[in-house]
Amino acid sequence: MRVVIQRVSEASVTIDGQVVGEIGLGLLVLLGIEDCDCEDDVEWLAQKIANMRIFGDEHQLMNRSIGQVSGQILLVSQFTLFAQTKKGNRPGFGRAARSEKAIPLYELMIHKLEQQMGKKPQTGRFGADMKVKLINDGPVTILVDTKDKQ
Repeated sequence: MRVVIQRVSEASVTIDGQVVGEIGLGLLVLLGIEDCDCEDDVEWLAQKIANMRIFGDEHQLMNRSIGQVSGQILLVSQFTLFAQTKKGNRPGFGRAARSEKAIPLYELMIHKLEQQMGKKPQTGRFGADMKVKLINDGPVTILVDTKDKQ
């Protein structure tokens, strides 16, 4: 499982011209699910996202988590995070989990983030053609892969 976490002052997801998810201060989390991912990866990653200290304190040092700043999460599924680009110029996506495996893990991530945060994250729609709009604050962009948790 792989995420791109962006600290944002605002972000939204639009599908067919309609805003389906929108936040102010918080984290835009782009989530890629690989075929070998499991529930343990979701659990570990949700905890990591909720507790990552990337928000400024009174000295403007990154010492606060999203909960400590009363921020929100916008979670967007993104299979392209597992693009294979070694050969040729057209990415391959064979490592990304198929929807029958990915959707339950995506829904579990929504649930686990809600447990960690005490409020449900805003989301896009799995498999939809989404337009994501954001203002990256900092900019701060962090990559996390569950394969690196050991």
